[in-house]
Amino acid sequence: MANIYDARGNRYAVVTPEQLRAAGVQMPAAAEQAAACSARWANAAVELFCAGEGGWKQHATDGLLVGPFQQAAPFDLLIVNTDGSLAERSGNGLTIFAQSLMDTGLISSGAQFTLRVHHLGRDSGSPVCTPLSSAEHQGIEGFWLDMGAPAFGAEAVAAKDNLSATSSPAVHRVGALAAVNPGWQRSVFVRLGNPHCVSLLHSPAELPEMAWLRTTGFDALRAIAFSSAEVNGKQGAGLGDPCANGINLQWAVALNQRSVLARVFERGEGATLSSGTSACAVASAMWKDGQLVAGDVQVEMPGGIAPIRLVENNAALEHVWLFGAASKLPGHV
Repeated sequence: MANIYDARGNRYAVVTPEQLRAAGVQMPAAAEQAAACSARWANAAVELFCAGEGGWKQHATDGLLVGPFQQAAPFDLLIVNTDGSLAERSGNGLTIFAQSLMDTGLISSGAQFTLRVHHLGRDSGSPVCTPLSSAEHQGIEGFWLDMGAPAFGAEAVAAKDNLSATSSPAVHRVGALAAVNPGWQRSVFVRLGNPHCVSLLHSPAELPEMAWLRTTGFDALRAIAFSSAEVNGKQGAGLGDPCANGINLQWAVALNQRSVLARVFERGEGATLSSGTSACAVASAMWKDGQLVAGDVQVEMPGGIAPIRLVENNAALEHVWLFGAASKLPGHV
């Protein structure tokens, strides 16, 4: 049985390798080997612990967190998307996993530790390490995640070269996005463990509605966001434009220099109520475009507000911190 947790509207099932093997899912005991052979077991694990009615677009959770693989820090884990692919990082997922470690007594309040996410490393190194600190923020017990320093530009996310330049060297016109909506003309590529494409908008009215992202716009955005490569024996659902391995899509508009509204469409998942790494990418892109200042900012998504701390040094972002809290939901899967 796996526990389900919620963080800002994201829900993940948390299951140990031992629980998977007890359920008949054959996977190695080490995280690195489990990631390398995920094609053999990931889809079965998703069906056992994530499946809901109506197919993969309507799963009961946003994914599966597999771990820990040891009883002391640093802790290894795998983040399994509902299409069976492995994610490099998930801010809300890591927050949830950290809370599950606290609930099982593997860490205590005030602890500092590191989570190591193993993945297939198609265009970035594995594992992706994230230091965390158990802390309180504005009266809420949770965790600060050190997401590191963002990298910007097409090269950082392994995007194709057929992008149009804009007046800013950090901003691109992505033809595939503009073809879906002519208003999506300015996008910033960001890598924070995983790749992101943040489209900069002018007013809240231009943000895509969640209902549209999940229905009318789904197929067109899936073609852009999802990988074109084979995933665990299945041909990728995307076209590989602009990124062969897929990319997370966000749309953002600044309310002021410390507050942003955003929407998210994740590769391997689709529209989601919130995403911690996407919130960090949005804040980083808006800072790069000069619309946000360093320090404490917030990114508001339909699932909730993500507190972000941007640490600037010599005109560069040295650290992006994300605060998150998670709670275990009643029942199991």
